[in-house]
Amino acid sequence: MTGANGPVAQDPGESPLLSVRGLTKHYGARIGCEDVSFDIHEGEVLAIVGESGSGKSTLLSLLSTELAPTAGTIRYRMRDGSLRDLSGLSESERRLLNRTEWGFVRQDARDGLRMNVSAGANVGERLMAAGARHYGRIREESLSWLDRVELDRDRIDDDPRSFSGGMRQRLQIARNLVTQPRLVFMDEPTSGLDVSVQARLLDLIRTLVAELGVAVVIVTHDLAVARLLSHRIIVMRSGRVVETGLTDQVLDDPAGAYAQLLVASVLAA
Repeated sequence: MTGANGPVAQDPGESPLLSVRGLTKHYGARIGCEDVSFDIHEGEVLAIVGESGSGKSTLLSLLSTELAPTAGTIRYRMRDGSLRDLSGLSESERRLLNRTEWGFVRQDARDGLRMNVSAGANVGERLMAAGARHYGRIREESLSWLDRVELDRDRIDDDPRSFSGGMRQRLQIARNLVTQPRLVFMDEPTSGLDVSVQARLLDLIRTLVAELGVAVVIVTHDLAVARLLSHRIIVMRSGRVVETGLTDQVLDDPAGAYAQLLVASVLAA
């Protein structure tokens, strides 16, 4: 065991994969999020829901280290079982985590893909970042993942600019999951897609997450998405967590007034 920002020996079978305590982000006088605490374990899907401006996107950016917190800690259990405070990681360690152990599926796939290279290269780049060097094996793995996300393998040499929105999102999922990460962040992954495309994409995400046993933190305004994908849910309002619990429990019998209004507004729509 070492100091505040160094590794802390843990039993990887018992400790959370990600442990958040008192996480706070202020933008001057404005609150991005305030005193958020939770744990997430491997294989668990946690949904963060709330209205626009509730702080859910700020929280996701903090968890993925895209933003630095004003206060609080985020600890991540490394593959060797050590627990690291993410604020104590070097830039090279952070980049390595983002390229190998973590994934981030963006709301707009254009922000999560390299639009000027082929579909195969988008997937293969992640494999190369994880140490793969054999071109034939990289291409074969990329083809395998196109199959898994239900994209025609004949499109491997096409660039994403020629893909539809749903196809781009599938390719982005393949790019993020090809290295079999332990933790994936998702920001409104089905937003803006046609209803039929959303349904197929959600089914695909649910299947792959279960197969890989990956932990997922998903931000969504759509409670139906939260119900379908997540085990637990966090409801946010004005930067604060106002309710949390098992997804079905919170959505079927919300305890707080805000969560009740949120659920009622969906039912009335």
